[in-house]
Amino acid sequence: MRSTAIRRTAVAATAVSLALLATACGGSDSGSGDKGTDAKGKESAAAKPAAKALTAAELEKAALAQGDVKGHKIAKVAAKDVISVDDIKVEKEVCAPFADALMGAQVGEPAAFTKRTVVSEPKKGSMDEQDGADAEDAFKAAFDITTTQLALGSYDGKGAEESVASLRTAATDCAGGFDFTAAGEKQKVSKITEEQVKGGEDAAAWTVQVEQDGEKVQFKLVAMRQGPSFASFSSMNLAAMGGGADFELPTAVVEAQAAKLA
Repeated sequence: MRSTAIRRTAVAATAVSLALLATACGGSDSGSGDKGTDAKGKESAAAKPAAKALTAAELEKAALAQGDVKGHKIAKVAAKDVISVDDIKVEKEVCAPFADALMGAQVGEPAAFTKRTVVSEPKKGSMDEQDGADAEDAFKAAFDITTTQLALGSYDGKGAEESVASLRTAATDCAGGFDFTAAGEKQKVSKITEEQVKGGEDAAAWTVQVEQDGEKVQFKLVAMRQGPSFASFSSMNLAAMGGGADFELPTAVVEAQAAKLA
């Protein structure tokens, strides 16, 4: 496979180591309804202020840092390795949030945004003491390294909720695949399959199959919301590259980020 925007981003990262949820809040003042229940609902709505985004400084403090996830190396992403939303062009507009998250770009319009690279440490084992099938297994284990692009944003109002919702909508409407261009290079998502994940106040996950030059690469994409903040986790595994092999979701990374935002 030729060097692609997706692969370049992933390799650089390794080296560094939605139907909308908005609801209509209206009520009738006519005497036919349950005024007591209506009043309580209004009081509850009034008691819950609109979400206010974290400041840039607060978001940096809340983002994962080295030492936050056992067995992982964490670093802030260098500006040169960031692909922005302007660098991503999608043929189907509904698929745009999914493409943005897959490439580690911001989703929607966060008031503050930051990125991290999280790289799992390879499993320990000595290939020098093994041979045959055992050596092959040890070799695979040595390259069982998952690199995750963590894109973290904080939003005013319902922005974080809408970001998760937009990805759910895109995953459904674009499940059969879609084409997009990232940093001037054509990419093809051929299949999106939903996965089960838990994290924060709301979370969703998918296995994403990307194809180019006849080769398949498997990605994992997780969307997670905690309060006014939304995080996307786009992961690939070195041992799984080339054959479209499966690997696990970065659950430890998702849980750790949710805990820091709580």
